[in-house]
Amino acid sequence: MCPKKALPPYICTYQGVLLAGVDEVGRGPLAGDVVAAAVILDPANPVEGLADSKKLSEKKRELLYDQICACALSYSIARATVQEIDRINILQASLLAMCRAVEQLFVQPEYVLVDGNKKPDWSYPCDTVVKGDNRVAAIAASSILAKVTRDRELVELDKKYPGYGLARHKGYPTKVHLQALQQLGPSPVHRASFAPVKQVLMDLA
Repeated sequence: MCPKKALPPYICTYQGVLLAGVDEVGRGPLAGDVVAAAVILDPANPVEGLADSKKLSEKKRELLYDQICACALSYSIARATVQEIDRINILQASLLAMCRAVEQLFVQPEYVLVDGNKKPDWSYPCDTVVKGDNRVAAIAASSILAKVTRDRELVELDKKYPGYGLARHKGYPTKVHLQALQQLGPSPVHRASFAPVKQVLMDLA
């Protein structure tokens, strides 16, 4: 089996200071909002150790979260709700959350780099970057803010809706989560449009 080739470093045509990275977290889970963050880093005050949030330990993410908030020129965290996800689908909800995150930046960017291969319908000059959280520091920073925020929220939702294990799996469709769905039925924070949840609702109807 051939090893995967590493993607080359991303070189942006925009070379100014007001460059925002934007990323979202939570497309795959069965419960909870999809959360996005946008970050404009300060070249004069760099944050060391930025990387794809999924490749960092929880402790490291928490430390970087505080450093990003302290050092960035501007940052913003936004979301699309479970109700919006069910109404417009998860892709459109993810793009909506990213759009909100960029629009809410206190310092507005001159250029935006979006993680992935799809961009929101907006007027910002921008580019998409596949695997951007591994290739662009500002996108990595936004992925960390989004993931830490969403993980914290799922821990709180676990207290409000116990029995599903939301604090452990953060809403992803693990075996434990699927079994709890069958036993307890969906909670108000479950995404009714997602197939496993939809099937349980149909069985209960």
